[in-house]
Amino acid sequence: MLDIGWGELFLIGVVALIVVGPKDLPALFRTVGQFTGKARGMAREFQRSLEQAANESGMSEMSKSLRSIDDGLNAATNSARRFAQRPVRTVAEGAVAKATADGVAGPEPAEAAPAATTPVADTPPPQKQPDAQTSRADVPEPDPVPAAASSEPPGR
Repeated sequence: MLDIGWGELFLIGVVALIVVGPKDLPALFRTVGQFTGKARGMAREFQRSLEQAANESGMSEMSKSLRSIDDGLNAATNSARRFAQRPVRTVAEGAVAKATADGVAGPEPAEAAPAATTPVADTPPPQKQPDAQTSRADVPEPDPVPAAASSEPPGR
């Protein structure tokens, strides 16, 4: 609430001593103490009445059910994180592992072959098939030798 340290309290005491005077200072501190005691008592009573109203309306039961739901969600989240941290195995690796665990000898795993995703330079791109309404003259003939493989310099 109020963040008052010993230094601030000492400064307030010195100022009060100078302003009020040493003769009336004990009466001032007594009055301030009684005021703060009453304020704390009122705050305590207000808090008790709020807690009582919450208990009567079933808020405590709702709070307990929300906490249990939160605990269940935390458990599910932790389980999902543990699952996500496990190494991923392919279906084939899983089948091989299961077959070897069952004692069935499966085929030896093949060495990794290079991926066949690189296009071949000598293959011409696929041509559009002529429609029934398009004549043969409308379809361009494919270039027999790609321009990159030509031995003649350009411009001749």
